[in-house]
Amino acid sequence: MQYTTDRKRAQGLGSGRSGTHHHWHMMVSSAALIILVPLFVFTFGRILGSSHAEVMAYFARPFPAILSALTLIVVTLHCKAEIDEAIMDYVHGVKGKLLLVAVTAASYALIATGLFALVKLAL
Repeated sequence: MQYTTDRKRAQGLGSGRSGTHHHWHMMVSSAALIILVPLFVFTFGRILGSSHAEVMAYFARPFPAILSALTLIVVTLHCKAEIDEAIMDYVHGVKGKLLLVAVTAASYALIATGLFALVKLAL
């Protein structure tokens, strides 16, 4: 038999006040991906199998380079937000905080590396 009230049992389990922001962030990035991914696939597929010089010349043009950069950034940030949500739901304490820091660092390192590679291709 419990002598605590319903309010006392539920305290600390309520709204985190970030659900709406997360939902809209995911909706906007999903809508962007609906447009970016097919464009990227067709753009990248056009140059697939070409020689090194042709690839360098192709990515020196602004449209393929900008499209590749936008796709890289949006996909990485979308995946990072989903991984963060899974970590917050299932991993608690110091381990969860360390995983969040590691995922954030890995995400931004991936973005920086990808953008560096695109700049090297374009220039």
